[in-house]
Amino acid sequence: MNKKRIAFIVSAPITAKAFLINHFKVLSNYFDITLIANFETENDFEIPYVLEKKKIEIYRKINISKDISALLDLYKYLKRENFDAIHTVTPKAGLLGIISARLARAPIRIHIFTGQVWHTSKGIKKFFLKILDKILVFFATEIVIDGYPQKKFLEQNGIVKNYKSQVLGKGSISGVDLDRFKKSIIIRSEIRKKLGIDDNEFVFCFLGRLNFDKGIDELIKSFKNINNKFNETKLLLIGFDEENYVEKIHENKNIIFTGPTNQPEILLQAGDVFCLPSHREAFGLSVLEASSLEIPIICSDTYGLSDSIIDGITGVHHKVGDQLDLEEKMQFIYKNKEVREKMGKEGRKYVVENFSSAEISDAWLNFYLKILK
Repeated sequence: MNKKRIAFIVSAPITAKAFLINHFKVLSNYFDITLIANFETENDFEIPYVLEKKKIEIYRKINISKDISALLDLYKYLKRENFDAIHTVTPKAGLLGIISARLARAPIRIHIFTGQVWHTSKGIKKFFLKILDKILVFFATEIVIDGYPQKKFLEQNGIVKNYKSQVLGKGSISGVDLDRFKKSIIIRSEIRKKLGIDDNEFVFCFLGRLNFDKGIDELIKSFKNINNKFNETKLLLIGFDEENYVEKIHENKNIIFTGPTNQPEILLQAGDVFCLPSHREAFGLSVLEASSLEIPIICSDTYGLSDSIIDGITGVHHKVGDQLDLEEKMQFIYKNKEVREKMGKEGRKYVVENFSSAEISDAWLNFYLKILK
């Protein structure tokens, strides 16, 4: 019996590598998986469990001519291949993918919301971006959201209706691989040595895109103030530098920038506390990954992070955009070793009980078995 066919559409292959591999592994036992993305290098194509890969030039940033070209290419490909379901991830891929899928008369058109660019925007830009999300939802047949707080937020803003949207499992786009993200004293020692961090030094760490919306300005300022008081502290920044922060910090020997990584489970083990001071966040998978490594969390109280930690148990919230509150929480965690250790253990327990990748992938499988029965 022929398997039904699902096409996943993303802008960049790294999105699939970071969030969808385990889903592909589980789903490929029941369905034929095609991945559509802007493949650019040979390494981009190295994605397992995918039967076919199709390059279509979808770019994250708005470019009218390129976006129209991508829309037409998507439409022609989807029309020809006649997939049983289309599933889009990320805003641009979602908008172009869902519209082209509707034009191609794909019977099932799914988008997963993993954050809202417009949350921190203002004026006409915010209004325009919200309209685009509403268009996407209108043409989709199913909306998946990666967390309950985000679902509530989207409903309050009139983007989705309760009957047309759902969260799979307890939330998060992929969950956490508990065998991969597991505390190791040996790995911690090795990676600290590689990064030039002494055993007695205390490390605040961050994983994500380095930009204003991630709260990097507040994080760097807070760290510098703490570092002036406590010389044995360091700040470890992991991720793409989108707004040239490296130029601002390169002379500070206590701030370590590694760039992006495909092994966060290794680099994060160098840290003593994980900081995510985002102004906007969909769910905060990196928070769960750090918690799995028994690292306590300091994160903002933006809506998407409310389910990522248990405030006061697995970590602490600070007021979004409040640099002084962030600094106060960083200093509190630094000074209280017993609190850190207890939060780390409770964090691992919280993830194990609610957000394992196996459980989230099973939820995805059940979702697809139901709609493609």
